[in-house]
Amino acid sequence: MSGKTCFVATLTPDQMNALRANLETISAWEFSSGPYMLFKAAREKTQVAAYRSGKLVVQGAGTQDFVEFVLEPLIGLTRDESEPPPLLEFRDPHAGIDESGKGDFFGPLVVACVFVADRGTADALAQAGVRDSKAIKDDSKIAALAETVKTAVEGKFGVVVIGPEAYNRTYESIGNLNRFLAWGHARALENMLKFAPECRHVISDQFGDKRLVENALLKNGRAVRLEQFPRGERDVAVAAASILARAEFVRRLAKLEEEAGCPLPKGAGTQVDKTAKQLFLSGGEPLLRKFAKMHFRTARKAMGLPLDD
Repeated sequence: MSGKTCFVATLTPDQMNALRANLETISAWEFSSGPYMLFKAAREKTQVAAYRSGKLVVQGAGTQDFVEFVLEPLIGLTRDESEPPPLLEFRDPHAGIDESGKGDFFGPLVVACVFVADRGTADALAQAGVRDSKAIKDDSKIAALAETVKTAVEGKFGVVVIGPEAYNRTYESIGNLNRFLAWGHARALENMLKFAPECRHVISDQFGDKRLVENALLKNGRAVRLEQFPRGERDVAVAAASILARAEFVRRLAKLEEEAGCPLPKGAGTQVDKTAKQLFLSGGEPLLRKFAKMHFRTARKAMGLPLDD
């Protein structure tokens, strides 16, 4: 769809809910309403209109990037798991950072950083099937690949887990998701540097001004060159980080399910809404805060609060 400035697709109700939940985690999107619409969202170069019929219309100069970097990973509109996007050619020893749980109402936010020291390690990871975790639907496969990554990089990785209660406190203190993500990325990088002090280059997916991450780094991290680019999971180190982050997210979510005494659905959508409402009715906001990210609109919906202030 190179060069296109309009894209139309049909989504299920759950896909629409997941899309809105994802966009709500990015402060740059401004929401409004319109006739026959579930929602409208706009940012500098892109306008999104989601209709009650299931029709989704994306327009503007940012259409191609929106489809490639938002819809494909989140909804899987065009991505074929058997033919994932090829990994980029290995250039130099570097680390990759990625997170999991950002678009999941329930569960923690997990950020991982993985150092790939040489081409041999990069080739081993690629041959093992390491790629963007969003393209792998089988949790057991994610878990197995995570162990492969840890072995291949010889322990040179760092993981930061921010459980729901700590997530809510931190988000309320910081008040901005991109700054929060930058803080998490910086901490994961600092943790990795304890095991790979030789690292001088790190790559992450594009999610905001990279200066946010640079400003959050401590002394050791500031000696590392940070690079961001869209769809960063095409880089093998970032893909490996996405695998570690997702595996840990799934493991921690299972522990939270034991504590909650019920399944906690991933992502966002109708079943997530139902579970959120059940938890709120059982224990009010304090119980919901133990398992969920409270800045999502899902929380307001569960508590019967107005969705728009």
